[in-house]
Amino acid sequence: MKISYIRNFSIVAHIDHGKSTLADRIIEMCGGMDDRTKKDQVLDSMDIERERGITIKAQTVRLNYKNKLGETYQLNILDTPGHVDFSYEVSRSLSACEGSLLIVDSTQGVEAQTLANAYQAIDANHEILPVLNKADLPASEPDRVKEDIEQTIGIDTSDALLVSAKTGQGVRELVDQLIIKLPSPTTEGDELKALLVDSWYDNYLGVTVLVRILDGVMKKGMKVKFLSNNQQYNIDRIGYFTPEINYCDELRAGEIGFINASIKSVADCKVGDTITELNNKTVKPLPGFKPSLPVVFCGIYPVDTSDYEHLKESFEKLALNDSSFTYEKETSAALGYGFRCGCLGLLHLEVITERLRREFDLDLITTAPGVVYKIIDRNKNEKIIRNPSELPDPAEIDQILEPWVKSTIIVPQDYLGTVINLCIEKRGKQKNLNIQNNRAILEMELPLNEIVIDFYDKLKSHSKGYASFDYQLYDYFEGDLVKLNILVNSETVDAFSNIVHKTRAETIGRRICNKLKDLIPRQNFQIPIQAAIYGKIIARETIKAFRKDVTAKLYGGDVTRKKKLLEKQKKGKKRMKQFGSVEIPQTAFFEALKIGDSE
Repeated sequence: MKISYIRNFSIVAHIDHGKSTLADRIIEMCGGMDDRTKKDQVLDSMDIERERGITIKAQTVRLNYKNKLGETYQLNILDTPGHVDFSYEVSRSLSACEGSLLIVDSTQGVEAQTLANAYQAIDANHEILPVLNKADLPASEPDRVKEDIEQTIGIDTSDALLVSAKTGQGVRELVDQLIIKLPSPTTEGDELKALLVDSWYDNYLGVTVLVRILDGVMKKGMKVKFLSNNQQYNIDRIGYFTPEINYCDELRAGEIGFINASIKSVADCKVGDTITELNNKTVKPLPGFKPSLPVVFCGIYPVDTSDYEHLKESFEKLALNDSSFTYEKETSAALGYGFRCGCLGLLHLEVITERLRREFDLDLITTAPGVVYKIIDRNKNEKIIRNPSELPDPAEIDQILEPWVKSTIIVPQDYLGTVINLCIEKRGKQKNLNIQNNRAILEMELPLNEIVIDFYDKLKSHSKGYASFDYQLYDYFEGDLVKLNILVNSETVDAFSNIVHKTRAETIGRRICNKLKDLIPRQNFQIPIQAAIYGKIIARETIKAFRKDVTAKLYGGDVTRKKKLLEKQKKGKKRMKQFGSVEIPQTAFFEALKIGDSE
């Protein structure tokens, strides 16, 4: 096919604005699925994606479309995730395309992720075609939303299309428009140059690599090399998705497809790498992408300690399909052997733990999520801290640096005051405020550790569900941070340790002590639960001892007999306390660590 008849485009939007549904309708219209294979979210392959109605992995599909003039065009669609945790998937998908469909819900208008994804597409020099979805709903307000897009993003909406991805209304007109409006790929020469867009592990085929051919032709049996690590491979299979797997003999300039080349590990495939022919020495590497760095860390432990090896194997298998996920071994006195895992955000962490439970049948305990801190010691050496237990003695610390994010919050004006108060409560700094059509666009700088646990939930409840939130990592700044230890029966339980801001340490300590008081079962002796900062107790709760009626079998006699028995009981309890160790149930870890700030 001539390169002028190819259109590569991605679908970008806020969460739940209808990206995957629109992709379904386009696939259906172009004959990519029939009544037998028809299903919703056809590009979402994971069960979790289908159940939650979210996209986690960017997916690609090739379709042939015949227009009214009888010309056949090749459409390569990349459906992208909408959630902030998976924005790296969006950036890599955009680099493989020339244009974007910007989907906006015509009942809601521009949201935080709409802004973020639109700016990403503008940065990638994309031609953007605005599309107003959900036009069939009575609450649809296309004129207001068009004005909103023009004012907020600055894109011309005079040719914006009204569609309904659910009913299929306007989808054919949309495809006709995108063929006219979006540019075809360009090529610079005949030497093979391909961009490595993504890679994943297939149980049958091994490592599958998604590529976009920029120049030249990639053929089956060709010897190629990856420029980042200079690895050499022989191409065994070449193909594309329709969304079914289709094998072919070659991929030409402008096309998107996949290759199998007996690659052993996904780690060998660096996303953003340049692939060229083995003997080619003239091709210069492409700029690539920023690597996706984990920002949230937490401990994951098996409930049954004998499952440790099974958990290790499960992590190895998961890492094959998710290069943004990291893990390393960790031990805890309370929880035994486990792993310290790095994720892109709370949703990513939730998806990981859910997959471990479903796909590998594991019962897990997850510790409180934390972020990466930097420590500057007295000798001005820098150290990375991923776990509160790694924090050195305060005498050795000169500075503790914490990560901050730049965030965009879009909220109706009625709720602006409560949202600003919430951000200030979380130590946020207001940078900018813009009000348009009764909607406020608020730009804030916030510490990452304050938003990682419950900020999103609180934001939704403070704004009755209308606020939308997007953030990106900004920089590290010095913070007045301390390590909060929780002691049960005078023993530190490292699984409850956390790094918190000094001003909020007491509040958080009290909440955790209060919660544990209800979660730890009573014993025959009194159990103190304490929160401490560097050995100083700042909060305490006490679990009362059981009181057995030792005088129940006493019939008659003097009161001194009663007193004698009670004194004897008291001595016994004292001795038990001296030797007694408290068994903390697994549910207590789970529940206490969940609270964070939520109450």
